[in-house]
Amino acid sequence: MTVTYEMLKNDPQVRAYIEAGNDAMKALGITEHCFPHVCKTAETAAMILNELGHSAETIELTKIAGLLHDIGNMQNRKFHAPVGAEIARTILERFGMPFTDIGIVCSAIGNHDEGTGKPVNVVSAALIIADKADVRRSRVQEECMENILADIHDRVNYAVTRAELRALHEGKKTYLRLCLDLDSEFTPVLDYFEIFLTRMVMCRRSAAFLGAEFELFINGSKIV
Repeated sequence: MTVTYEMLKNDPQVRAYIEAGNDAMKALGITEHCFPHVCKTAETAAMILNELGHSAETIELTKIAGLLHDIGNMQNRKFHAPVGAEIARTILERFGMPFTDIGIVCSAIGNHDEGTGKPVNVVSAALIIADKADVRRSRVQEECMENILADIHDRVNYAVTRAELRALHEGKKTYLRLCLDLDSEFTPVLDYFEIFLTRMVMCRRSAAFLGAEFELFINGSKIV
């Protein structure tokens, strides 16, 4: 049996674990990590590898890694990447995925967090970029504006009114360009860098792993 992204997305165990993880994040006051985030991450990562000419099989593994990358949140946020890799392994083994493919997917999941992760294969590199590029107002789970203002992560996500990642080909070079529109009256651009600088460095390294260059534009100005 060929294991697909769509098959896993509709699996009751996968759905329950992703929803449980997001419930935990909401209780902790952390931005949305449910299906809008994991599906957007999966599809953005797939777009990156498609633009770079990777095989359909590799792209499907990337979508699966994107779908499952935050599943470890249901147990623990700090160690959600390695925990999630282990949970994903048991699910993929249940589906009968080949061990070599499980190794690729779980390596990507276990290495996507900025605290300890690094790009270790093309799937992990695309996953890292797609995950870190998902910054948007709708990820804020807090309804009270006073609380949004008090938390820098919510404040920055709420301030981003548009986030778009594009692949641009110029000659032999490919640029992965993240364009953000940020309401600087709501929060200064400096706040973005206070929490996202490590993530942007990780994106640059991941793009280089893929043979591309990462660029960041905020309000039309090139930052990186």
